[in-house]
Amino acid sequence: MTTAPSLLTTRTSVALTFALNGLLFATLVSRLPDVRSELDLSNSALGLLLISASVGSVLSLPLAGRIIERFTPAGTVRGGSVAVGAGLLVCGIGATVVEWPPLAAVGLFAYGIGTSTWDVAMNVEGAEVERRLGRTIMPRFHAAWSIGSIVGSGIGVVMAALGVPVSLHYLVIGAVALVLTLRSAGTFLPVEERHEHQERPRVSAWREPRTLVIGLMVLCYATVEGTANDWLSLAVIDGYDTPHWVGVAGFSVFVVAMTAGRLTGPLVLDRLGRAPVLWACSGLAAVGVLIAVYGGSLPVMFVGIVIWGVGASLGFPVGMSAAADDPVRAAARVSAVATIGYAAFLAGPPLLGMLGDAVGTLRALVVVAVLMVPASLTVFAARPPAVSGSTD
Repeated sequence: MTTAPSLLTTRTSVALTFALNGLLFATLVSRLPDVRSELDLSNSALGLLLISASVGSVLSLPLAGRIIERFTPAGTVRGGSVAVGAGLLVCGIGATVVEWPPLAAVGLFAYGIGTSTWDVAMNVEGAEVERRLGRTIMPRFHAAWSIGSIVGSGIGVVMAALGVPVSLHYLVIGAVALVLTLRSAGTFLPVEERHEHQERPRVSAWREPRTLVIGLMVLCYATVEGTANDWLSLAVIDGYDTPHWVGVAGFSVFVVAMTAGRLTGPLVLDRLGRAPVLWACSGLAAVGVLIAVYGGSLPVMFVGIVIWGVGASLGFPVGMSAAADDPVRAAARVSAVATIGYAAFLAGPPLLGMLGDAVGTLRALVVVAVLMVPASLTVFAARPPAVSGSTD
């Protein structure tokens, strides 16, 4: 009979799971220029191809809670990692071997399903580990995702520079990540330990006011992060007429600042509480964006980017923790909040693109500062609910 893993072992496994998810995301994105050239696609056609992954995510996110309740977080992470690995391979073969866009779209669709269910499951598991540890740790799990994406991007640059075929790149990284994910999920918390006093809920998470308000808060913070992912490099290049490498450097500074905020944030959260820290994050993000847009010089803009990155660091992971405060309802609530929040990653890029065409790429970033107003008004929902007799 096997013994249950220690909580610290599970913590390490969850962090590795986050890092591997980020690694695979960056693996996909880093070779998209090669996918575009092999299939001879325009930018708009590539965008249509990538919608396949978005459709997979949109369809699976609302169902993720029930999938987790049925198959456990560990089983869902395993299944999601298989779908992601298979999706990457099929996408690579469709794009660069048979050069048939519909096959690449099928692979991206599978990737979208796998990564979204995996994402919700690892957040549910991370929240349970955080609850049992009795201290904030979720932002560090999300920092692990960022570190994994940085590693994946670096590997992608090397693979592209060496001319390694996309399908081979996707196969090797996907297989290694799959093996490591299957092993790490094996040390997640045992099901019988997690649900020892669970009762079947009667009210849908989608009808709970607190869950919906947390979802709105996460939506705002996801837009802050997603806008930087999609448009910050271009805003630096277009707004300050700089070489491309300077734009990439601006985005890199943002990622480093956000990762540093997630690594150090738990100390502040445990000392001051969620609401005050998130209010401060809202202010920092708004001020940072305004400095970046109106600073007037490149050095001042980079200062604004650092402040923006720190401000954007904690809203999303703290929202996931808040949604999972009650372990009995964690899967359903995290699924609902993630579905609302990820709408920012799906709808944000085209909307910001249209705004950028009208007012300029740099000026369009002001919308991020505006969104920090509703974010600051909703952070009260992230406070842990009062539970009589609680010793946490």
